[in-house]
Amino acid sequence: MKAIWNNTVVAESNDTVVVENNHYFPANSLKKEFFEDSIAHTSCPWKGRASYYSLRVNGELNKDAAWYYPEASPAAANIKDRVAFWKGVKIEK
Repeated sequence: MKAIWNNTVVAESNDTVVVENNHYFPANSLKKEFFEDSIAHTSCPWKGRASYYSLRVNGELNKDAAWYYPEASPAAANIKDRVAFWKGVKIEK
């Protein structure tokens, strides 16, 4: 699977986990040069507190386009150390 934004592959892996129709990529599959830490956080009743990354590709910023659970709840242990995408990031085979 590939995560693509602004015509650039920002993550690629054959080992994604699908939860609620989102592909969670292993953290080590991210192309780190495109990721910036964000101060954003949200909470999910069953997964826990999410943190975000923004993407910067070819000078363009996609704020808070990726999220992860640094301390995933026991119910979401299968997505620990994994990152999912939204905000126009395409997920393709």
